[in-house]
Amino acid sequence: MEWTDICVNLTHDSFKRDLDAVVERAADAGVRWLLVTGSDEKESGRSIQLAESYPERMRATLGVHPHHASQWQDQTGYRFAEDASHPLVVAMGEMGLDYYRNHSTPAAQRHAFEAQLELAADLGKPVFLHEREASHDFGDILQRYRDRVPAAVVHCFTSDAHALDRYLEMDCHIGVTGWVCDERRGQELQALVPRIPEDRLMLETDAPYLLPRTLPKGLPHGRRNEPAFLPHIGEHVARLRDVSVDALARSTTANARAFYGLPE
Repeated sequence: MEWTDICVNLTHDSFKRDLDAVVERAADAGVRWLLVTGSDEKESGRSIQLAESYPERMRATLGVHPHHASQWQDQTGYRFAEDASHPLVVAMGEMGLDYYRNHSTPAAQRHAFEAQLELAADLGKPVFLHEREASHDFGDILQRYRDRVPAAVVHCFTSDAHALDRYLEMDCHIGVTGWVCDERRGQELQALVPRIPEDRLMLETDAPYLLPRTLPKGLPHGRRNEPAFLPHIGEHVARLRDVSVDALARSTTANARAFYGLPE
């Protein structure tokens, strides 16, 4: 079985000391491709550098996460427009709205989100999206641009049935993380996972965040999540969808390959 992890924050400091081992463990677990996520201008540049170091395993995205939206400047857009021509850059993002934490003001988030959607539309790049407790504004903004971007994935989906239906109506893909393994807060997502069409579903760890709570205790790397745990998430999702793990690995990897233009 081969898997594709569509969101790995490998530029995080927690991976500095053992990145090669992390990549090797992912390969041993059958995780073929790692999509390295850009969260601000600096980290987006580092995502390209990582992809250059592992071109047979990684691809990069460029974006400003809503937490960092106050950092968005016109110069950021100029830099991304230039860097997006790099052959290992496959999408724009992580971009979107997060009203749960509001590390940047909602107004700043909406401005940065629209600016990045406009840029992605101009560049003809897919978009990698973040939404938390902001589905109404997020959906309204995305609706205005959806016809102008070639593909869109709402990553780490944790919203409700209404939001899921709206995103699917906009022909979005849906990314599912280890949140689905959480017996406390993942129950609504568990109920919604079977409703995601087979050709719209992709999987992700969002490492080093969201370590699945159903993993065995006493892991050697503590509470840090990593891409080697993606098959564990896949097994949980397969049970919820009443399909074989092999079938889920095939379909989600095929979706990711098509979405990001990944080679065999």
